[in-house]
Amino acid sequence: MTSMVMDKGPRLYRRSIAILLACLLTACGVCVGQNAMAAIDEPEARALLEALDTNDFQAKGEAAQAIAESSAEQKTRWLQALLDGRLGKQRRGENFYIVTDDSGREWPIIDAITFEDAGTGSRRTLDIFRINNNLRGQLQGLIASLTLSDGDEASRLAAAQRLVGEVDAASVDSVRANRDQEESPTVRHQLDVALALYAVEQGDAEALETLRGNLDTRVRNTLADIAAGDSALAARAQSVLDGIESKRAWYDRAQTLFFGLSAGSILVLAAIGLAITFGVMGVINMAHGELIMIGAYTTWLIQQALPGQPGLALLLSIPGGFLVAAAFGVVIERTVIRFLKGRPLETLLATFGLSLILQQLVRTLFSPLNRRVTSPDWLQGAWQINEALSLTLNRLGVLIFCLAVFAALWALMRYTRLGLEVRAVTQNRAMARAMGVRATRVDMLTFGLGAGVAGLAGVALSQLTNVGPNLGQGYIVDSFLVVVFGGVGNLWGTLVAGMSLGVINQILQPWVGAVLAKILVLIGVILFIQKRPQGIFAPKGRVS
Repeated sequence: MTSMVMDKGPRLYRRSIAILLACLLTACGVCVGQNAMAAIDEPEARALLEALDTNDFQAKGEAAQAIAESSAEQKTRWLQALLDGRLGKQRRGENFYIVTDDSGREWPIIDAITFEDAGTGSRRTLDIFRINNNLRGQLQGLIASLTLSDGDEASRLAAAQRLVGEVDAASVDSVRANRDQEESPTVRHQLDVALALYAVEQGDAEALETLRGNLDTRVRNTLADIAAGDSALAARAQSVLDGIESKRAWYDRAQTLFFGLSAGSILVLAAIGLAITFGVMGVINMAHGELIMIGAYTTWLIQQALPGQPGLALLLSIPGGFLVAAAFGVVIERTVIRFLKGRPLETLLATFGLSLILQQLVRTLFSPLNRRVTSPDWLQGAWQINEALSLTLNRLGVLIFCLAVFAALWALMRYTRLGLEVRAVTQNRAMARAMGVRATRVDMLTFGLGAGVAGLAGVALSQLTNVGPNLGQGYIVDSFLVVVFGGVGNLWGTLVAGMSLGVINQILQPWVGAVLAKILVLIGVILFIQKRPQGIFAPKGRVS
């Protein structure tokens, strides 16, 4: 026991000397003034780092503060490495290192003072400096304060945002000084918020006006804690908090609308091809979901052929998915549909059998396991508009893609000879044939076009979910629902119906659950069709 005390004594003595030396060096740096950011020599840098080699978190915090106030050029990187758990000391030696990658058993390391490559290290050779939650918050504040005085506007803004809720008595003066020197109005406003939040925590009611309408979660949580008390400040804090909650509620509605539109865009893509074939040929194609699946598997296959290039693979999948699904559609129409015209029950049964055959074919070729399609970088993550509203990029991309496909299909139907013939056959098949329109050719091309659009729906779905043999089954009923609700063969009706059902379903889900929401939507559509059998947009002419 005596030997342990004797061993521990010199270590505590060395750490105390190191902290004292670091403080003295800091004082010397402040006195120099004009050389405040000048480089320091190696012994001074080593003394600053030596002060971190302690199990006392309070002493470690004082050492971190000394580093932040020093003139060392490496101080920001040291503090960041300490925060990330990558700064440590050689277990048998006096050198300090920064771990650049700690994912494996052997870590690439660099010298903490010179930043030169130092080979590799491991848990056996390095003692990584540990931190606790209090020290983590202190480090975040110190790093933010250092970044405020250097870097471009974006980095200063990020640093100012990190300071919200982290300003304390030790840093408030430096934050105010940085705020007074800041030229960017955006950064200055963010610093005002950080300072106002600190002032409110100290009991300053006037600072609440700066926080009014602020959507930052840290501001909201702090005001909620204050409003829960019984101080004179609580009532005013509750008033500001009520305004923030009201503002967040509007953004929550906007986010619900976005998710509803993104879900509706999938319905539109899945149903728009069906609307064309159903409107022109009157065919109930139960294999339409499998055509969606074929488009998704085409996307997966192209990505397998182009490993490491998900962006290029996705771009090639758009024409690829369309052409492959369209080819399947033409084959189905030529081999099955053309012989069953005018017999809807037989057509329904035949296409249902085709759907089972296509599912089993995919299981045989690719196995029944789901396949994952990797999204490109520009479709990953979210577009963070503010603290209360973020739009996921993959869903935003699908929504834009849906509108682009709709616009292209509308232009095809409006300005091309094929579109004119399709509209003629849809309105009156007998009259169109009397005018020289080859209805059988129009049927084949229309079915191929509808199948190709279903393939595009599969390409879009591959960015939202896994690809599997049952992918299209979940959309066939909803697709027919959209077609009937919007009006048979009407593109605008399909768009309005798909988007409307997506939004309504998204609004109902938080209240009644996903299953009951679909049931209520189905009941609503049935009641609507009872009053208006032709759907939202009635077809022009008469189908014969």
